Amino acid sequence: MERITGRTGGDGSAQAGGESLLFLTDEQLRRGIEAMFFAYRAFTADPDRILAERGYGRAHHRALHFVHRSPGIRVADLMDILGVTKQSLNRVLRALVDDGLVESRPGTRDRRERRLRVTGAGAALEGALSEAQRGRMRAAFREAGPGAVQGFRQVLEAMMDPDLLRQYQGPARGEGGGSG
Repeated sequence: MERITGRTGGDGSAQAGGESLLFLTDEQLRRGIEAMFFAYRAFTADPDRILAERGYGRAHHRALHFVHRSPGIRVADLMDILGVTKQSLNRVLRALVDDGLVESRPGTRDRRERRLRVTGAGAALEGALSEAQRGRMRAAFREAGPGAVQGFRQVLEAMMDPDLLRQYQGPARGEGGGSG
């Protein structure tokens, strides 16, 4: 059995020193892990079908998502966010650029760096992929109730390593953002 210390109470767990203590068995933790696997499978199912029609995979989706969210993002910053190698990202970006979904331009201050933006077609595809996921999340949050939204975010953030949490909470990396 594992003791987990939380910041909030009201869930029937024991209170100690102003903190909520939640005791989880290995079986409960295993069920939580399995729930994440199956939820992720459901969360990606609709976008996977849309991507497969175009011959793309999840790497294309992730790249398109973050380029759309951060217009003018540097290739180096996108590599950092995605945690991929330059070679891996270049393969994905080449397909998105060749298919007219993303455009790559030199930076305004440093012509050696490449800045990325989605095209109209890229924004339309990203919108279709995201709408499928937003719809699934909206329905799940509606069914789970208002308290679940904040609790879900807290659990996800608590699972992130500090560097990933900083990336998640950090500003968008558009033309004026990022390092360098």
